[in-house]
Amino acid sequence: MKLTRITIVLLLLSVLLGACGSKPPSNLLETVRARGKLVVGTSADYPPYEFKDEQGNFTGYDMDLIREIGKRMGVEVEIQDLGFDALITAVAGSKVDVVIAAMAATPERQQKVGFTISYNAQAQAILVKKDSSIEIKDPKEMANYKIGVQTGTTLADWLTKNLVEPGLMPAENISSYDRAEQIALDLQAGRIEIGFVDVGPAQDLTTNMDVKIAYSDFIAETGQAIAMPLNEPEFKAEMDKIIQQLIDEGFIQKLHDQYIKE
Repeated sequence: MKLTRITIVLLLLSVLLGACGSKPPSNLLETVRARGKLVVGTSADYPPYEFKDEQGNFTGYDMDLIREIGKRMGVEVEIQDLGFDALITAVAGSKVDVVIAAMAATPERQQKVGFTISYNAQAQAILVKKDSSIEIKDPKEMANYKIGVQTGTTLADWLTKNLVEPGLMPAENISSYDRAEQIALDLQAGRIEIGFVDVGPAQDLTTNMDVKIAYSDFIAETGQAIAMPLNEPEFKAEMDKIIQQLIDEGFIQKLHDQYIKE
């Protein structure tokens, strides 16, 4: 059937009017849903929370969690591997929508980005060489040794505030590393005497490297949460709702049982 010139004009007009009538997304939640994809930043060097398997796939506690959140939001999840100390800048600058990396919502970070409710709390561990005679009964005893810690973490802040600033140890006795396994490598090589990491990664390192846990407790914990841009109340409300559902349903407990060794 042939269309008349008037019919064609009317069809074109309706398409144009429809396009003019559609509103662009007004907030991050609408943007993510319109895009159909949640862009996630992480630092895939921190098993069992985030790491890559032998095929190069992102895996771990946090990776399973963010994929489930994306599923419940009805969007795909795209994960980007960034250095830990670049994550806050990435989410604050809208390079990614969210960051999940076993990250604590510290007051300093909250000045730059927003956070969801906490989805997990974990202890910290003090690592030493497997044949080391070092014994730790109080975290402040770390001041007597050369310490390795990951750059940009709450653990690094704890060392500065509790050991360096009070004058218990010189700052030069603390070495900073981009990745947790680098701490274990320097422990094995004798370049440092103690590694200060979260207990989950510490347990993983003890299975793969010549290190052991000398002490474990809740030392610098403020709870792990997902970072997002500031001033996105609709997005935060949706994320918080889903995380709370996952807590109530036991999904997060299953992740803990799967990935964290007691």
